[in-house]
Amino acid sequence: MDDVDGAQVEVRRPPVTDWDFPRGVGSVALLAGFAEELGVPGERVLRGTGIDAATARDPLGQVEAHQELAVVRNLLAASGDDPAELGLRAGQRYHATSYGIWGYAVISSGTVRDAVEVALRYVELTFVFCVPELRGDGDLAQLCCHDEAVPSDVRPFLLARDMAAIFTLIRELLGTPLPARAVRLRLPEPADPAPFAEVFGTVPEFGCASSGVVFPRELLDRRMPQANEHTAALCEQQCGQLLARRRERTGVARVVRDRLLAPGGLRSGMAEVAAGLGMTERTLRRKLAAEGTSFRALADEVREAFAEELLATGALSVEQIAYRLGYAEASSFIHAFRRWKGTSPRAARS
Repeated sequence: MDDVDGAQVEVRRPPVTDWDFPRGVGSVALLAGFAEELGVPGERVLRGTGIDAATARDPLGQVEAHQELAVVRNLLAASGDDPAELGLRAGQRYHATSYGIWGYAVISSGTVRDAVEVALRYVELTFVFCVPELRGDGDLAQLCCHDEAVPSDVRPFLLARDMAAIFTLIRELLGTPLPARAVRLRLPEPADPAPFAEVFGTVPEFGCASSGVVFPRELLDRRMPQANEHTAALCEQQCGQLLARRRERTGVARVVRDRLLAPGGLRSGMAEVAAGLGMTERTLRRKLAAEGTSFRALADEVREAFAEELLATGALSVEQIAYRLGYAEASSFIHAFRRWKGTSPRAARS
């Protein structure tokens, strides 16, 4: 907990043991696209990670954090470039819309302080490895990035990437660069600091004991350009629900849920999933019941989460969302959505 102007900011750090927690596939897709720009085939950075090209392209796909680390290692090996500078370039490709419902929750927040607080509350829905923490000190505030738990072989890349992504996000949200008083990096000083100065707006201090950015505390009170109280409340509610669902599943239920999250998984029936797990439908039903759930409940859970994210983006029609969720007809999806939310998909979107 940190006290900034009387408001306690809770920092929820994801578990780091084996980096086995789930996250969206969006970051992996961005890294694969970045590799293509460098002249490295996207398939090459996915090799040996357990992620295929179809999963990387699927907006509903999920991966484990350790799989993204494997993608980063492949990218570094294939490019041969300086890891920190490469991370700096990659981080500028992470836009507000890259983060799904989390991004919309941040965009619609009332003030910069509100945006930072909601961002940190639901940081597990992002792609960061160097977890941010907000601190206050007199007229200044500091956003620290904790990289202590990040594997040393990918730390320079991920620290530079995550810091650059923060600056990119703030610039997009406010329409102006972050007025940094100081940028500190736990990285050795590069031969040419100019690329870092261009991204951060100032030459960073290298070789520091910790990493972060210091900025005027008054910035936290600035009104967000796209603030909307109703949208912010709705998005935060959805962030909370999505985070709770990601945390709660273990055992057989988690395995089944992972199957359903895979490309085409929502079109699989219980018999097909049970066979893939080497058990009968009856055994699968019994095991799920022992964990307090059912196959239908898990399928509904996954569909509901995906429906919320896809409706929030506004990129697909209701009919297209229905197809992606495995429904033969849009009417079936609309009926299910009313059962989940008590309203229609179109009403929820508007």
